[in-house]
Amino acid sequence: MDFLDRPIRLPLADRRVPLRYAVVHAAYWVLVTGFFLYERRFLIVKANLPYFLVCVVSRVGLLMGIAYLNIHYYMPRYLRAKRYLLYCLVVLLSVLAYLLIQSLLDFYLYGFVVGPLRGSRLIETISYIFFSTVWYLWLMVALKLSLDWYEQQRVLQRIAVEKLQAEVNYLRSQVNPHFLFNILNSLYALTLKKSDLAPEVVLKLSEMMGYMLYDSDDLRVPLVQEISYLQNYMELEKLRCGDASEISLDIQGNLNGQEIAPLLLLPLVENAFKHGIEKRLGRAWMHGTLAVDHSALALTVENSKPAISPKNKNGGIGLTNLRKRLELLYPGRYSLHIEEKLESYKADLHISFSEKG
Repeated sequence: MDFLDRPIRLPLADRRVPLRYAVVHAAYWVLVTGFFLYERRFLIVKANLPYFLVCVVSRVGLLMGIAYLNIHYYMPRYLRAKRYLLYCLVVLLSVLAYLLIQSLLDFYLYGFVVGPLRGSRLIETISYIFFSTVWYLWLMVALKLSLDWYEQQRVLQRIAVEKLQAEVNYLRSQVNPHFLFNILNSLYALTLKKSDLAPEVVLKLSEMMGYMLYDSDDLRVPLVQEISYLQNYMELEKLRCGDASEISLDIQGNLNGQEIAPLLLLPLVENAFKHGIEKRLGRAWMHGTLAVDHSALALTVENSKPAISPKNKNGGIGLTNLRKRLELLYPGRYSLHIEEKLESYKADLHISFSEKG
């Protein structure tokens, strides 16, 4: 929690507000008090310092009283209830009460109503005090509305972030079972053949499960871990396919220090195996190129195309979820293009690590 968001209890009120609220309001009243001190400084010569301080403290105190009466009582009770005429009436009565009390105090202290200048006539002084008081009240209303708007924007932003994380978690929960289903099918095929490669598959699968269950819970993970996860997956597929397929991944650039949202790269490679290599009757191939620099990542995956395109399109859930996750996590900072060639499929993914503009 931000330090300025810490709740504090207001004096003389049974309510808590963020520390930011108290700091902004305190700064406002310090400025108002400073203005009064500057504007009425002639009274130090006209009378004496104690009377001058009593005059300033009483004015600021009374002004604070009607200001907070306005924003905490009049506005919720009348303005928000759309009782506008009654709201204006009670505010006007409050200003007139302030004017009367302060005028009586001025007469008691100095024998005249204190205005901005020594030689001001009574009507000018009264008018000035009235309109300046209304001005201070509306400044306080504007301050409150600004703080309320700011807090509302913070709440909306927090809700948006929580909604984003919930949607990302939901999409990831769809990816994981889909991936496990494919790998377990591969492991099942190896065990039926009583292959010596089955223990190695189990070990790599265990390493991948550790990443999926623990490391990938973070919003960002080191790119090195994500690539290691991807390489493990490809090694599993190589073990299953044997020498019948040509599989490669060329990595270019420095991976250290870069971070990425977890499980973003797998769907492109997984899709290439499921809808390309697995359905190819003859020699199949898949070539991947991953290029990384300090600002961006580019992944290209191209795989052989089966002679007959599969009628079952359900395997597209991986790419569908990938597009949704990219839009949620990297809005305006990614591009994904799928190209169908005569004898192959090609997928190009580009992600910018930094915000644009």
